[in-house]
Amino acid sequence: MLILAAVIALIWANFPNSAAREAYATISETTVGISAIHLNLSLAEWAADGLLAIFFFVVGLELKEEFTTGSLRDVRRALVPILAAVCGMIGPILVYVLIQVISGSGNYGGWAVPVATDIAFALAVLGLFGKGLPPAIRTFLMTLAVVDDLLGIVLIAVFFAGSLNFIALALAVAVIALFGFLVQKRITKAYFLWPLGILAWYLMHLSGVHATIAGVALGMVVPAIQRKSERESLTHHFASKIDFYSAGFILPIFAFFASGVNVVDTGGFREMIVDPVAMGIYLGLPLGKMLGISGGVFIMVKLFKLKLGRGINMLDIIPVSLVAGIGFTVSLLIATLSFPASDPHEPHSRIAVLVGTLLSAIVGGAVLAARSKWRNRYAVRTEIHTSMSPSD
Repeated sequence: MLILAAVIALIWANFPNSAAREAYATISETTVGISAIHLNLSLAEWAADGLLAIFFFVVGLELKEEFTTGSLRDVRRALVPILAAVCGMIGPILVYVLIQVISGSGNYGGWAVPVATDIAFALAVLGLFGKGLPPAIRTFLMTLAVVDDLLGIVLIAVFFAGSLNFIALALAVAVIALFGFLVQKRITKAYFLWPLGILAWYLMHLSGVHATIAGVALGMVVPAIQRKSERESLTHHFASKIDFYSAGFILPIFAFFASGVNVVDTGGFREMIVDPVAMGIYLGLPLGKMLGISGGVFIMVKLFKLKLGRGINMLDIIPVSLVAGIGFTVSLLIATLSFPASDPHEPHSRIAVLVGTLLSAIVGGAVLAARSKWRNRYAVRTEIHTSMSPSD
Protein backbone atom coordinates (compact mmCIF):
# COMPACT_ATOMS: atom_id res chain seq x y z
CA MET A 1 0.00 0.00 0.00
CA LEU A 2 2.81 2.39 0.89
CA ILE A 3 4.68 1.85 -2.39
CA LEU A 4 1.43 1.94 -4.39
CA ALA A 5 0.44 5.28 -2.84
CA ALA A 6 3.89 6.73 -3.59
CA VAL A 7 3.78 5.53 -7.22
CA ILE A 8 0.24 6.89 -7.78
CA ALA A 9 1.23 10.28 -6.33
CA LEU A 10 4.40 10.45 -8.44
CA ILE A 11 2.52 9.59 -11.65
CA TRP A 12 -0.33 12.01 -10.89
CA ALA A 13 2.01 14.88 -9.98
CA ASN A 14 3.87 14.41 -13.29
CA PHE A 15 0.93 13.55 -15.54
CA PRO A 16 1.30 14.88 -19.12
CA ASN A 17 -1.94 16.84 -18.72
CA SER A 18 -1.14 20.07 -16.82
CA ALA A 19 -4.69 20.24 -15.43
CA ALA A 20 -4.16 16.86 -13.75
CA ARG A 21 -0.87 18.05 -12.23
CA GLU A 22 -2.59 21.18 -10.93
CA ALA A 23 -5.40 19.07 -9.46
CA TYR A 24 -2.89 17.10 -7.37
CA ALA A 25 -1.24 20.32 -6.18
CA THR A 26 -4.65 21.81 -5.33
CA ILE A 27 -5.59 18.78 -3.23
CA SER A 28 -2.25 18.83 -1.39
CA GLU A 29 -2.47 22.55 -0.66
CA THR A 30 -6.16 22.62 0.36
CA THR A 31 -6.30 24.15 3.83
CA VAL A 32 -8.50 22.56 6.48
CA GLY A 33 -8.85 23.62 10.11
CA ILE A 34 -9.44 26.53 12.43
CA SER A 35 -7.01 29.43 12.07
CA ALA A 36 -7.99 30.91 15.46
CA ILE A 37 -6.31 28.00 17.26
CA HIS A 38 -3.41 27.70 14.77
CA LEU A 39 -4.73 24.54 13.15
CA ASN A 40 -5.36 25.79 9.62
CA LEU A 41 -3.09 23.26 7.90
CA SER A 42 -2.98 22.00 4.33
CA LEU A 43 -3.92 18.36 3.73
CA ALA A 44 -0.23 17.58 3.13
CA GLU A 45 0.63 19.18 6.49
CA TRP A 46 -2.16 17.28 8.24
CA ALA A 47 -0.66 14.06 6.86
CA ALA A 48 2.90 14.93 7.96
CA ASP A 49 2.14 16.66 11.27
CA GLY A 50 -1.10 14.98 12.31
CA LEU A 51 -1.58 11.47 10.99
CA LEU A 52 2.13 10.67 11.14
CA ALA A 53 2.05 11.27 14.92
CA ILE A 54 0.09 8.00 15.20
CA PHE A 55 2.83 6.19 13.27
CA PHE A 56 5.39 7.74 15.64
CA PHE A 57 3.30 6.54 18.60
CA VAL A 58 3.84 2.99 17.31
CA VAL A 59 7.56 3.79 16.92
CA GLY A 60 7.58 4.97 20.55
CA LEU A 61 5.95 1.71 21.66
CA GLU A 62 8.58 -0.30 19.75
CA LEU A 63 11.40 1.75 21.25
CA LYS A 64 10.02 1.20 24.77
CA GLU A 65 9.87 -2.57 24.16
CA GLU A 66 13.41 -2.67 22.77
CA PHE A 67 14.81 -0.70 25.72
CA THR A 68 12.86 -2.69 28.32
CA THR A 69 12.67 -6.28 27.11
CA GLY A 70 14.33 -6.33 23.67
CA SER A 71 17.68 -5.99 21.97
CA LEU A 72 18.59 -2.69 23.67
CA ARG A 73 18.02 -4.00 27.19
CA ASP A 74 21.65 -5.11 27.54
CA VAL A 75 23.75 -2.19 26.33
CA ARG A 76 26.94 -4.27 26.22
CA ARG A 77 25.43 -6.81 23.82
CA ALA A 78 23.82 -4.08 21.73
CA LEU A 79 26.91 -1.85 21.71
CA VAL A 80 28.09 -2.74 18.18
CA PRO A 81 24.75 -2.07 16.40
CA ILE A 82 24.20 1.05 18.55
CA LEU A 83 27.57 2.50 17.53
CA ALA A 84 26.99 1.26 13.97
CA ALA A 85 23.76 3.31 13.89
CA VAL A 86 25.68 6.42 14.98
CA CYS A 87 28.34 5.78 12.29
CA GLY A 88 25.51 5.09 9.84
CA MET A 89 24.22 8.62 10.43
CA ILE A 90 27.64 10.26 10.25
CA GLY A 91 28.46 8.58 6.91
CA PRO A 92 25.52 10.06 4.92
CA ILE A 93 26.08 13.50 6.47
CA LEU A 94 29.74 13.43 5.39
CA VAL A 95 28.80 12.30 1.86
CA TYR A 96 26.20 15.08 1.62
CA VAL A 97 28.58 17.76 2.91
CA LEU A 98 31.44 16.53 0.70
CA ILE A 99 29.28 16.78 -2.43
CA GLN A 100 28.24 20.34 -1.52
CA VAL A 101 31.90 21.30 -0.97
CA ILE A 102 33.11 19.70 -4.23
CA SER A 103 30.26 21.21 -6.27
CA GLY A 104 30.63 24.60 -4.58
CA SER A 105 26.86 24.79 -4.01
CA GLY A 106 27.24 25.79 -0.36
CA ASN A 107 23.73 24.45 0.33
CA TYR A 108 23.98 22.41 3.53
CA GLY A 109 20.28 22.58 4.44
CA GLY A 110 19.57 18.95 3.52
CA TRP A 111 22.33 17.39 5.63
CA ALA A 112 19.89 15.49 7.86
CA VAL A 113 17.71 14.02 5.08
CA PRO A 114 19.76 10.87 4.29
CA VAL A 115 20.38 9.78 7.90
CA ALA A 116 17.23 7.69 8.47
CA THR A 117 16.53 3.97 8.02
CA ASP A 118 13.00 2.67 7.40
CA ILE A 119 12.72 -0.36 9.72
CA ALA A 120 9.84 -2.09 7.93
CA PHE A 121 11.29 -1.72 4.42
CA ALA A 122 14.82 -2.68 5.46
CA LEU A 123 13.70 -5.81 7.32
CA ALA A 124 11.43 -6.77 4.42
CA VAL A 125 14.35 -6.61 1.94
CA LEU A 126 16.55 -8.57 4.36
CA GLY A 127 13.85 -11.22 4.78
CA LEU A 128 13.38 -11.49 1.02
CA PHE A 129 17.03 -11.67 -0.10
CA GLY A 130 18.99 -12.62 3.03
CA LYS A 131 17.63 -16.09 3.76
CA GLY A 132 21.12 -17.65 3.89
CA LEU A 133 22.48 -15.22 6.48
CA PRO A 134 22.68 -16.06 10.21
CA PRO A 135 19.60 -15.14 12.31
CA ALA A 136 21.71 -12.73 14.37
CA ILE A 137 21.99 -10.44 11.33
CA ARG A 138 18.28 -9.60 11.60
CA THR A 139 18.75 -8.61 15.25
CA PHE A 140 21.73 -6.49 14.22
CA LEU A 141 19.73 -4.64 11.54
CA MET A 142 16.66 -4.24 13.74
CA THR A 143 18.71 -2.83 16.64
CA LEU A 144 20.57 -0.51 14.27
CA ALA A 145 17.31 0.70 12.69
CA VAL A 146 15.63 1.25 16.08
CA VAL A 147 18.56 3.37 17.31
CA ASP A 148 18.58 5.13 13.94
CA ASP A 149 14.89 5.97 14.40
CA LEU A 150 15.55 7.27 17.91
CA LEU A 151 18.41 9.48 16.73
CA GLY A 152 16.30 10.67 13.79
CA ILE A 153 13.57 11.69 16.22
CA VAL A 154 16.14 13.59 18.30
CA LEU A 155 17.30 15.40 15.14
CA ILE A 156 13.72 16.41 14.33
CA ALA A 157 13.12 17.64 17.89
CA VAL A 158 16.40 19.57 18.18
CA PHE A 159 17.12 20.94 14.70
CA PHE A 160 13.65 21.41 13.22
CA ALA A 161 11.86 23.12 16.08
CA GLY A 162 10.49 26.60 15.45
CA SER A 163 10.53 29.39 18.00
CA LEU A 164 9.67 27.61 21.22
CA ASN A 165 6.59 28.34 23.31
CA PHE A 166 7.81 27.00 26.66
CA ILE A 167 4.38 27.23 28.33
CA ALA A 168 2.80 25.04 25.64
CA LEU A 169 5.79 22.67 25.82
CA ALA A 170 5.48 22.38 29.61
CA LEU A 171 1.74 21.71 29.30
CA ALA A 172 2.42 19.05 26.63
CA VAL A 173 4.90 17.33 28.96
CA ALA A 174 2.33 17.48 31.79
CA VAL A 175 -0.36 15.88 29.61
CA ILE A 176 2.06 13.16 28.48
CA ALA A 177 2.93 12.52 32.14
CA LEU A 178 -0.79 12.20 32.97
CA PHE A 179 -1.19 9.80 30.04
CA GLY A 180 1.73 7.78 31.42
CA PHE A 181 0.24 7.75 34.93
CA LEU A 182 -3.09 6.41 33.63
CA VAL A 183 -1.54 3.61 31.56
CA GLN A 184 0.74 2.66 34.46
CA LYS A 185 -2.45 2.25 36.52
CA ARG A 186 -3.90 0.20 33.62
CA ILE A 187 -6.59 2.79 32.90
CA THR A 188 -6.71 2.20 29.16
CA LYS A 189 -10.20 3.21 28.08
CA ALA A 190 -10.14 5.00 24.73
CA TYR A 191 -12.36 7.85 25.97
CA PHE A 192 -9.63 8.73 28.52
CA LEU A 193 -6.50 8.19 26.42
CA TRP A 194 -7.49 9.50 22.97
CA PRO A 195 -8.46 13.02 24.21
CA LEU A 196 -5.21 13.19 26.20
CA GLY A 197 -3.21 12.05 23.19
CA ILE A 198 -4.84 14.64 20.91
CA LEU A 199 -4.33 17.37 23.53
CA ALA A 200 -0.64 16.42 23.91
CA TRP A 201 -0.25 16.54 20.12
CA TYR A 202 -1.95 19.95 19.90
CA LEU A 203 0.17 21.45 22.70
CA MET A 204 3.35 20.05 21.13
CA HIS A 205 2.26 21.61 17.82
CA LEU A 206 1.74 24.96 19.57
CA SER A 207 5.11 24.70 21.34
CA GLY A 208 7.11 24.84 18.11
CA VAL A 209 8.50 21.30 18.50
CA HIS A 210 7.43 19.07 15.61
CA ALA A 211 4.09 17.58 16.65
CA THR A 212 5.09 13.98 15.82
CA ILE A 213 7.41 14.07 18.85
CA ALA A 214 4.27 13.90 21.01
CA GLY A 215 3.48 10.53 19.44
CA VAL A 216 6.92 9.15 20.31
CA ALA A 217 6.75 10.49 23.87
CA LEU A 218 3.28 9.00 24.44
CA GLY A 219 4.48 5.62 23.19
CA MET A 220 7.56 5.72 25.41
CA VAL A 221 5.53 6.17 28.63
CA VAL A 222 3.44 3.02 28.02
CA PRO A 223 4.65 0.14 30.26
CA ALA A 224 6.39 -2.71 28.42
CA ILE A 225 6.59 -5.14 31.37
CA GLN A 226 3.78 -7.68 31.29
CA ARG A 227 1.99 -8.35 34.58
CA LYS A 228 1.12 -11.90 35.59
CA SER A 229 -2.59 -11.20 35.14
CA GLU A 230 -2.07 -9.86 31.59
CA ARG A 231 -1.98 -11.86 28.35
CA GLU A 232 0.44 -9.37 26.78
CA SER A 233 2.28 -6.17 27.62
CA LEU A 234 0.49 -2.87 27.10
CA THR A 235 3.05 -1.79 24.49
CA HIS A 236 2.33 -4.92 22.47
CA HIS A 237 -1.42 -4.55 23.05
CA PHE A 238 -1.52 -0.94 21.80
CA ALA A 239 0.80 -1.67 18.87
CA SER A 240 -1.35 -4.59 17.72
CA LYS A 241 -4.45 -2.37 17.87
CA ILE A 242 -2.95 0.53 15.93
CA ASP A 243 -0.33 -1.03 13.65
CA PHE A 244 -2.89 -2.15 11.04
CA TYR A 245 -4.22 1.39 10.64
CA SER A 246 -0.72 2.87 10.78
CA ALA A 247 0.70 0.60 8.06
CA GLY A 248 -2.50 0.27 6.02
CA PHE A 249 -3.82 3.83 6.00
CA ILE A 250 -1.64 6.43 7.73
CA LEU A 251 1.68 5.69 6.03
CA PRO A 252 0.11 5.36 2.54
CA ILE A 253 -1.68 8.71 3.01
CA PHE A 254 1.57 10.34 4.12
CA ALA A 255 3.42 8.72 1.18
CA PHE A 256 0.72 9.97 -1.21
CA PHE A 257 1.27 13.59 -0.20
CA ALA A 258 5.04 13.43 0.41
CA SER A 259 5.97 11.51 -2.77
CA GLY A 260 3.96 13.56 -5.25
CA VAL A 261 6.88 15.63 -6.49
CA ASN A 262 6.24 17.62 -9.67
CA VAL A 263 9.47 16.98 -11.58
CA VAL A 264 8.03 18.12 -14.93
CA ASP A 265 7.53 21.74 -13.88
CA THR A 266 10.73 21.99 -11.80
CA GLY A 267 13.27 21.42 -14.55
CA GLY A 268 12.76 17.73 -15.18
CA PHE A 269 14.40 14.61 -13.81
CA ARG A 270 17.76 15.46 -15.39
CA GLU A 271 18.01 18.74 -13.48
CA MET A 272 17.15 16.93 -10.25
CA ILE A 273 19.85 14.30 -10.84
CA VAL A 274 22.60 16.93 -11.22
CA ASP A 275 21.38 19.12 -8.34
CA PRO A 276 24.11 18.82 -5.63
CA VAL A 277 21.45 18.80 -2.89
CA ALA A 278 19.63 15.86 -4.49
CA MET A 279 22.94 14.16 -5.28
CA GLY A 280 24.01 14.41 -1.64
CA ILE A 281 20.78 12.69 -0.62
CA TYR A 282 20.46 9.92 -3.20
CA LEU A 283 24.15 9.02 -2.85
CA GLY A 284 24.19 9.67 0.89
CA LEU A 285 21.55 7.00 1.53
CA PRO A 286 23.24 3.94 -0.07
CA LEU A 287 26.89 5.04 -0.17
CA GLY A 288 26.98 7.02 3.08
CA LYS A 289 25.21 4.27 5.02
CA MET A 290 27.51 1.58 3.61
CA LEU A 291 30.70 3.52 4.34
CA GLY A 292 29.52 4.67 7.76
CA ILE A 293 28.19 1.35 9.06
CA SER A 294 30.78 -0.96 7.46
CA GLY A 295 33.66 1.37 8.32
CA GLY A 296 32.43 1.86 11.87
CA VAL A 297 31.95 -1.87 12.47
CA PHE A 298 35.38 -2.64 10.97
CA ILE A 299 37.05 -0.20 13.38
CA MET A 300 35.08 -1.55 16.35
CA VAL A 301 35.92 -5.17 15.56
CA LYS A 302 39.54 -4.79 14.42
CA LEU A 303 40.79 -2.01 16.69
CA PHE A 304 38.57 -2.23 19.76
CA LYS A 305 37.99 -6.01 19.60
CA LEU A 306 34.21 -5.74 20.02
CA LYS A 307 32.21 -8.83 19.03
CA LEU A 308 29.58 -9.20 16.33
CA GLY A 309 26.57 -11.48 16.83
CA ARG A 310 26.90 -15.24 16.53
CA GLY A 311 27.83 -16.33 13.01
CA ILE A 312 28.19 -12.79 11.62
CA ASN A 313 31.37 -11.63 9.91
CA MET A 314 32.39 -8.41 8.17
CA LEU A 315 31.26 -9.60 4.73
CA ASP A 316 27.70 -9.91 6.10
CA ILE A 317 27.75 -6.30 7.30
CA ILE A 318 28.30 -4.78 3.83
CA PRO A 319 24.94 -5.83 2.29
CA VAL A 320 23.11 -5.01 5.51
CA SER A 321 24.66 -1.53 5.56
CA LEU A 322 23.42 -0.98 1.99
CA VAL A 323 19.89 -2.05 2.98
CA ALA A 324 20.06 0.42 5.89
CA GLY A 325 20.05 3.15 3.23
CA ILE A 326 16.34 2.54 2.67
CA GLY A 327 15.18 5.79 4.28
CA PHE A 328 11.69 6.57 2.94
CA THR A 329 9.27 7.58 5.74
CA VAL A 330 11.48 9.54 8.16
CA SER A 331 13.75 10.81 5.36
CA LEU A 332 10.72 12.17 3.47
CA LEU A 333 9.54 13.88 6.65
CA ILE A 334 12.97 15.45 7.25
CA ALA A 335 13.09 16.54 3.58
CA THR A 336 9.82 18.47 3.99
CA LEU A 337 11.22 20.11 7.15
CA SER A 338 14.65 20.95 5.72
CA PHE A 339 13.52 23.32 2.97
CA PRO A 340 10.57 25.73 2.68
CA ALA A 341 7.93 24.70 0.14
CA SER A 342 8.93 27.60 -2.13
CA ASP A 343 12.57 26.43 -2.31
CA PRO A 344 13.32 24.53 -5.57
CA HIS A 345 15.50 22.16 -3.53
CA GLU A 346 12.43 20.96 -1.59
CA PRO A 347 10.90 18.84 -4.39
CA HIS A 348 14.39 17.74 -5.47
CA SER A 349 15.16 16.53 -1.93
CA ARG A 350 11.97 14.46 -1.81
CA ILE A 351 12.50 12.82 -5.19
CA ALA A 352 16.12 12.18 -4.15
CA VAL A 353 14.86 10.25 -1.11
CA LEU A 354 12.80 8.03 -3.43
CA VAL A 355 15.78 7.50 -5.77
CA GLY A 356 18.18 6.82 -2.88
CA THR A 357 15.74 4.40 -1.27
CA LEU A 358 15.27 2.58 -4.59
CA LEU A 359 19.05 2.38 -5.13
CA SER A 360 19.56 1.04 -1.60
CA ALA A 361 16.83 -1.58 -2.05
CA ILE A 362 18.06 -2.75 -5.48
CA VAL A 363 21.81 -2.77 -4.77
CA GLY A 364 21.37 -3.97 -1.19
CA GLY A 365 18.98 -6.73 -2.28
CA ALA A 366 21.37 -7.88 -5.03
CA VAL A 367 24.39 -7.96 -2.70
CA LEU A 368 22.32 -9.71 0.00
CA ALA A 369 21.23 -12.36 -2.51
CA ALA A 370 24.84 -12.90 -3.66
CA ARG A 371 26.10 -13.15 -0.08
CA SER A 372 23.28 -15.55 0.88
CA LYS A 373 24.00 -17.71 -2.17
CA TRP A 374 27.70 -17.88 -1.27
CA ARG A 375 26.90 -18.78 2.35
CA ASN A 376 24.48 -21.52 1.26
CA ARG A 377 27.07 -23.00 -1.11
CA TYR A 378 29.72 -22.87 1.61
CA ALA A 379 27.35 -24.59 4.05
CA VAL A 380 26.63 -27.37 1.51
CA ARG A 381 30.36 -27.88 0.78
CA THR A 382 31.13 -28.04 4.49
CA GLU A 383 28.33 -30.56 5.07
CA ILE A 384 29.56 -32.77 2.18
CA HIS A 385 33.15 -32.56 3.42
CA THR A 386 32.07 -33.48 6.95
CA SER A 387 29.97 -36.44 5.75
CA MET A 388 32.87 -37.77 3.63
CA SER A 389 35.45 -37.47 6.41
CA PRO A 390 36.36 -40.84 8.01
CA SER A 391 34.97 -41.27 11.48
CA ASP A 392 37.23 -42.22 14.37
